[in-house]
Amino acid sequence: MTDIVRADGRTIDQLRQVVIERGWSAHAEGSALISFGGTKVLCTASFTGGVPRWLTGKGKGWVTAEYAMLPRATNSRNDRESIKGKVGGRTHEISRLIGRALRAVVDTKALGENTIVIDCDVLQADGGTRTAAITGAYVALADAIEWGRRKGLVAKKAEVLLDSVSAISVGIIDGEPMLDLAYVEDVRAETDMNVVVTGRGLFVEVQGTAEGAPFDKAELDTLLELGVAGCASLREQQAAALADEAAEA
Repeated sequence: MTDIVRADGRTIDQLRQVVIERGWSAHAEGSALISFGGTKVLCTASFTGGVPRWLTGKGKGWVTAEYAMLPRATNSRNDRESIKGKVGGRTHEISRLIGRALRAVVDTKALGENTIVIDCDVLQADGGTRTAAITGAYVALADAIEWGRRKGLVAKKAEVLLDSVSAISVGIIDGEPMLDLAYVEDVRAETDMNVVVTGRGLFVEVQGTAEGAPFDKAELDTLLELGVAGCASLREQQAAALADEAAEA
């Protein structure tokens, strides 16, 4: 890596400050307020008995997610999508992405015929909202599963979570690959990519687009290496948050 220092003082392979406040909501079965620098996302997990009608009787559970941005999460106010009367394409896409990422590490048979819905609400946006949402949603999901276990809704020895999952953004700016793009970097990136990785280092999803000049395989490999390393660091922070006994009280 080069010695380039970014606008916020980070090196090109350095995450923004990550803070995970587990158990943030007093009412949800699992919750986490996660910060990637100036981006803050509240993730709440709701555990309910039963599954959608198309899964009834199949002995499997269901995990899904909904994503939304508060009106003043950005520099100017945006109308709530409920007021507009329809959910936007970007919101649908991110909601599906979060759900896919979580289901990739869940044994739905071990979950039993139960449903967990993760709500990811962006309180403040400064780039990387979907990656922060996935990373925080995993922590909320883990706590919701343990809540179900304590209530006897999930078998005591059932291994519902097969692995952890996290996500981070990478991109190329002025020809230089960088990790975890803040908004001021994201808007001028020549290549923008989101990487979703399991704790074992396996890819769940890679979303990459050349906004300017196309990128070559060497640049792609560098971006993926940055993303895997960034997610490895996020995995450690997720584990540390989930090991905090105070948050379980």
